[in-house]
Amino acid sequence: MKLKHFLLAGFLAFTSLINAQEIKKNSIEVTGVAEMEVEPDEIIFSIGIKGDNKNDLAGNEKKLFDILKSSGIRNEDIKFKAMYQNLYSKTKIFTKNFQFKADKKTDLSSLFENLNQKWVSNINIAEIKNTKIADFRKTVKINALKAAKEKADYLLESIGKKAGTPLEITEIEDYTSDMVLPALYKSARVSNVQMEAADTGVDYSFDNIENIKLKYSIKTKYEIL
Repeated sequence: MKLKHFLLAGFLAFTSLINAQEIKKNSIEVTGVAEMEVEPDEIIFSIGIKGDNKNDLAGNEKKLFDILKSSGIRNEDIKFKAMYQNLYSKTKIFTKNFQFKADKKTDLSSLFENLNQKWVSNINIAEIKNTKIADFRKTVKINALKAAKEKADYLLESIGKKAGTPLEITEIEDYTSDMVLPALYKSARVSNVQMEAADTGVDYSFDNIENIKLKYSIKTKYEIL
């Protein structure tokens, strides 16, 4: 009985090996790539304010909130991030950092002009977003898969064959994919915007921001018919 089981196991292993080799021999592996540019509809800004003392800082914080609210920024879109006191400075400057979210309804040019204040220490773009980015990611991945199938079809057609059942579908990790990084204004880098730039005539609007770039690759293996 043990010998029979051993022979049966060996036969099954041999058959599996033959089948695996057959699949490898009669398959084609291709990679499809798809890209898309998506217009951003939200920008997350980081902003720092300063004051000579706590009361001065509190007053500047109120001014900041008034400016943001007058530009249509809602309270729930403003978040406190950190507070810091420079003990080594002669003036013992107090600073506070916030983040706020702007959308296409926000007049960014007017907002930057109003924020061109001595008590504003810095303002940076932390992130750009599109509220429907998840749907766009799905579309790009589907297009990458379609591109892989199209490639397999025309390659096999050239030798009188055609693609059959998909045997493997693998999403390839790509460091440029799915990344929503601080954008570039088409005329100047704004990953670290200085407030003095408000007087330079730079157009701080959504129309002047580069699009979010999505790119995905899908590797597939098809049976050859």
